[in-house]
Amino acid sequence: MLRAVLKLCCGITYPHLRTRCVSLCLYCVLFLVSSLFCRSAASSSETEAAEQRTAALADEDVFYLKQGDAALNEALKIVESEDGWKLETAEVIENGDVICSKVLTGNRKVFRLEAELNASTEELYDILFFRVEEMHEWNPSIRRIKVLKHVGRNTMVTHEVSAETAGNLIGQRDFLSVRHSSKSESRVYLGGASTRWESLPPQPGFVRAEDGPTCIILHPLQDRPDRSRFIWLLNMDVKGWLPQSLVNTALPRAQADFTKHLRRRSKSVTMKLS
Repeated sequence: MLRAVLKLCCGITYPHLRTRCVSLCLYCVLFLVSSLFCRSAASSSETEAAEQRTAALADEDVFYLKQGDAALNEALKIVESEDGWKLETAEVIENGDVICSKVLTGNRKVFRLEAELNASTEELYDILFFRVEEMHEWNPSIRRIKVLKHVGRNTMVTHEVSAETAGNLIGQRDFLSVRHSSKSESRVYLGGASTRWESLPPQPGFVRAEDGPTCIILHPLQDRPDRSRFIWLLNMDVKGWLPQSLVNTALPRAQADFTKHLRRRSKSVTMKLS
């Protein structure tokens, strides 16, 4: 457009028309410069906004990574400590599983279950972590688990809703958790704790319980690499107005039931693979 106007101005011999054309040419130059400036400013603003979103996302990811790692480390300190553990009653224990409990500072009781499972460590790792959304298929106490966010391969944020079952003494709860995993040689460590998610506040009709720090330790048996040692620290505040004696009875029973269903699931997976 500017080139055409310049040619037109150069070809005009009448002074008054040439003056008008020069004015038009100057106007076009100013218009083009102004347009380029606005586009540059808009592009700069969009870039800045994108950088701010990226920075916020990075900060959020770092928060979940740090929280998951810290929860795992804290839970390992509890489960590996030697003092204060007492054997729970044997009425809920099957297959040689052992459940112990201890009281932490603040009067919260935690439970440690130890069992041997007929599955490899990698198979259990896959069932309990990477395929966590399938847990409702084999554990009737779970209504659903949804992964809200993956942070890398080893950390995720999940929303879990418990099922309404006849033997559920605590009632329906939902959980918002960060889950984290790590490996050291032949051992697998799974940790977790309650977390935050702005777009998912407590849901109507559910009591939002808080878990963690909690952890699971998996490692192969020394003489049977196709079998695994399963150690689970259950550390949960179920919230709501429930007698603590009822909670302390229900939680180890929930551990025993979960392990029973996990044993069946791992057995079926092993049979499919063999």
